[in-house]
Amino acid sequence: MWKSIGELSCDDYVKAGLTLEEARGFDKVVRDVISRGKETDPRDQWKALVDESVLKPWHPHPLHQLLYNSVYSNWDSSIHGPPLYWFPSPSLSKFTNLGKLMETHGSRLLGASYKNPLESFELFRRFSVEHPDVYWSVILDELSLVFHTPPRCILDKSTWLPEAVLNITECCLMPSNHLKKYDDSVAVVWRNEGFDDSPVNQMTLKELRERVMLVANAIGGSFAKGDTIAIDMPMTVDAVIIYLAIILAGCIVVSIADSFAAKEIATRLKISKAKGIFTQDYILRGGRRFPLYSRVVEAAPSKVIVLPASGTELRVQLREQDISWKDFLSNVKSHLSGQNYYQPVDSVINILFSSGTTGEPKAIPWTQLAPIRSACDGWAHLDIQVGSTYCWPTNLGWVMGPTIISSCFLTGATLALYHGSPLGRGFGKFVQDAGVTVLGTVPSLVKTWRRINCMEGLNWTKIKYFATTGEASNVDDVLWLSSKAYYKPVIECCGGTELASSYIIGSPLQPQAFGAFSTPSMTTRIIIFNENGVPYPDDQPCIGEVGLFPQHLGATDRLLNADHEEVYFKGMPMYKETRLRRHGDIVKRSVGGYFNVQGRADDTMNLGGIKTSSIEIERVCDQADECISETAAVSLTPPNGGPELLVIFAVLKEGFKKQSEEELKMKFSRTIQKDLNPLFKVSFVKIMPEFPRTASNKLLRRVLRDEMKQELLSLQSRI
Repeated sequence: MWKSIGELSCDDYVKAGLTLEEARGFDKVVRDVISRGKETDPRDQWKALVDESVLKPWHPHPLHQLLYNSVYSNWDSSIHGPPLYWFPSPSLSKFTNLGKLMETHGSRLLGASYKNPLESFELFRRFSVEHPDVYWSVILDELSLVFHTPPRCILDKSTWLPEAVLNITECCLMPSNHLKKYDDSVAVVWRNEGFDDSPVNQMTLKELRERVMLVANAIGGSFAKGDTIAIDMPMTVDAVIIYLAIILAGCIVVSIADSFAAKEIATRLKISKAKGIFTQDYILRGGRRFPLYSRVVEAAPSKVIVLPASGTELRVQLREQDISWKDFLSNVKSHLSGQNYYQPVDSVINILFSSGTTGEPKAIPWTQLAPIRSACDGWAHLDIQVGSTYCWPTNLGWVMGPTIISSCFLTGATLALYHGSPLGRGFGKFVQDAGVTVLGTVPSLVKTWRRINCMEGLNWTKIKYFATTGEASNVDDVLWLSSKAYYKPVIECCGGTELASSYIIGSPLQPQAFGAFSTPSMTTRIIIFNENGVPYPDDQPCIGEVGLFPQHLGATDRLLNADHEEVYFKGMPMYKETRLRRHGDIVKRSVGGYFNVQGRADDTMNLGGIKTSSIEIERVCDQADECISETAAVSLTPPNGGPELLVIFAVLKEGFKKQSEEELKMKFSRTIQKDLNPLFKVSFVKIMPEFPRTASNKLLRRVLRDEMKQELLSLQSRI
């Protein structure tokens, strides 16, 4: 139980980490700020403390915790909604991307109802839902888009930008006067791990374009237009160049995360029918060297182009059919024909993968609409623009890799890349030295930074926005993160690879609450419905499964290896004569219209930001030991919030040596990390005599999940 802000004393501040002298000064400042404003609403009190910069980034975190929780000690979220920590400025809001757009077009589109960006944001967002063709006709002009053949219209029934022809890489690389995106603009900044005191490397837009064209010409000489070509390597400058070059050459990128085991790489190569793959000899991370080429070769690709992880010479022996990066580029003989690489806007340019519930990853094709959608969401919700330096440690195998590329290069922002592990101080110093203004994260990464205290003493005050996605945020972790930049907003993002965007997100034009989403994304309409498929009213607090209106620019209309209709629409309720699109999340809408994701409606789970399925986990766990009869995998959110925990239930065979739960936990972890993903971690194992099942013998994972939740709550109450 926290004291109220008025009850705090010097002793409390000393316990929170200040010296007695510091505590006396701090106590006086707090009392002065609170009494000067005469605010009684905790939101106003917190805003006053933040506006006066009472809490500094270098103050001990327990002090930040103390002040925030004391301000909101008597707050009732069921009445007032979640406690707010960031409030947009009425004057500065007019200089955000969306604020400027609304000031220019708001009166014309909304009439006399338009007031200003803050008061009219929700009205304008609803307008974008009801009139998406009008919204997109305005916002597309804000991107660096160059159509070889302009679209006949914005929307024709269910077809977006019909008859439009372009190459999205060309759009990324060409200068744009109206965006103030020039040839000498800095397009990419980067630093290699271990060179923390070296200057940050830079590449201009012209240099990037020339490099991409060189690689695209080499690709054009070795592959045919329309070929699928994989990338399995860390997200380095070279990886970004290769990604753009494959698309510029008229080929299709197959995105594979560099953490996958050989079996998973092979599965993705087979599904995509990849004609070749770019990779590295090794991965350099955390001062260690991890084999990558050997793992790729084990997946048996037809042709591998291999880059050195450092220097110019490879440290591996290549197969006869493979080729070094140096030799690949030296064999450039052809030059791309401009007519050859232009393609219809609905042409597939990228194949990404998202695990379904069948055990096989869904192959999700991105058309050229997908990067347009991604860039527009970054423009509107993260305020990405010329002058922004955008960093998000990720990989081309995950949706944020391609997303950050389009978000930067279609808006004129600078892409910031760290060649190494983001887990340590070296990454944080790069963020400081590169002048990062928008920093993306995942909650488990923030939790590690906070736990090991590796960012102490760094200056992150150039950051204007944080962003986070992939899993549920822990309130205390994002409090720590926001405090590192004088309480800048942490924009929560929740979407999917199949949407090329978020469906719920935060906004720089709305107050923000820790760990919550403040709005559906622009043009997106969501419906929350109960277990009978009956929708809740839009303004009613509720918990239920979320459905999306299917008219969503950038969303998939096909899958390579599954029935798109069955995966996303079959069994979904109708709403106003429209069948909703499935996303699979259970969402809570609170008072004030804020959202929290409560988990998955199906048995898909989210481990460390990577979506996988119970069936996929169970498939490998069943083979972990000969004593295993069957397993059931579930995930659950800890009682205090945070990333999902993986729990394996096991039924053992009779007649075999009994294994303890701890022994099985180690075996399951090793098997999962070897055969599925080395990033997955088993948190608990529970041995059972049998599993609960329905009358038709279907496994009731929901019952297992609920039982484990009760055990965790009981355990917590005894601590």
